Amino acid sequence: MYRYPRQMALILWLVTLCMADSLRAQTGTDVVGTWSLVASVAEKDGVRREQFGAGANGVLMFDETGHFTLTIIALNLPKFASNNRAEASGEESRAVVAGTIAMVGRYAVDKTASTLTFYVDASTFPNWAGTTQKRLIVAAAGDLLEYVTPTASSGGVGRVTWKRVR
Repeated sequence: MYRYPRQMALILWLVTLCMADSLRAQTGTDVVGTWSLVASVAEKDGVRREQFGAGANGVLMFDETGHFTLTIIALNLPKFASNNRAEASGEESRAVVAGTIAMVGRYAVDKTASTLTFYVDASTFPNWAGTTQKRLIVAAAGDLLEYVTPTASSGGVGRVTWKRVR
């Protein structure tokens, strides 16, 4: 069918290589790695507060293929009296929901627009599952990443700061 199968194979290989390089560039390799939460602050109606309480733990991981995972957990979550998460009381469950956020999916960095976009596959805030969440990067230098969440999951505008883990 083809008169030049080797040339066609070479062309397909080159196209694939160029596309892979293009996709790698779109993921923003400068954010690839593991980040530890420094602060997550929300401002609503002129009031600023820590979204998950003082000293929450969090980790954000970006891989080189464009996938991410983000988890933030408050330190003051109540222990479940039943010692079984499926049997938590309504009050215990509300505290956990208010004190945690997690999401997974794909991401892209637009250096020109200074944005970080999360394409959320799943989240502990179900309203974000299947959505695109765009963040404005306000600082991204060396070991610091800071972005603004225009509509924080707890209401208001969020500002989240991460430090690269070494």
